[in-house]
Amino acid sequence: MTLDDTPLWTGGCQCGAVRFRIRGALSEPSICHCRMCQKAFGNYFAPLVSVRSADLVWTRAEPKRFQSSNHVRRGFCAECGTPLTYETPDGPALALGAFDTPEALPPVIQFGTEAKLAYVDRLAALPARPTDQDPDPLLLTLVSYQHPDHDTEEWPPRDR
Repeated sequence: MTLDDTPLWTGGCQCGAVRFRIRGALSEPSICHCRMCQKAFGNYFAPLVSVRSADLVWTRAEPKRFQSSNHVRRGFCAECGTPLTYETPDGPALALGAFDTPEALPPVIQFGTEAKLAYVDRLAALPARPTDQDPDPLLLTLVSYQHPDHDTEEWPPRDR
């Protein structure tokens, strides 16, 4: 929140080449299961939130865009490929996972359910374990070069 109680949100891509700031209320965090969103995100669904009634500012570069249909452009980082936007004439929506605090934006509705993959509803029932219990020993020495979940003056850091 800002001093005047206006919600303030920040986020960006995985590599940090693209960052954004949003002042104002976001509306209807959602999941879209349509085939276009599956392909655009390379995933089972696309988690999105509308930012059309808020003030969106790109604070470090802007996404590259792909016209995925006659009505929709999709924005992504040209450096790392992170999906970032779903843009229609009504206004943009941003990828929930690109926010620095995605846990603050739980989805409230699902769209495109005609293309929903049958096993998506069973994912929560799968066995689960934290990263440090993964059998791949490579993960124990992994060093992340991912941009942190907050704004930085410069990126990447000079010492990397």
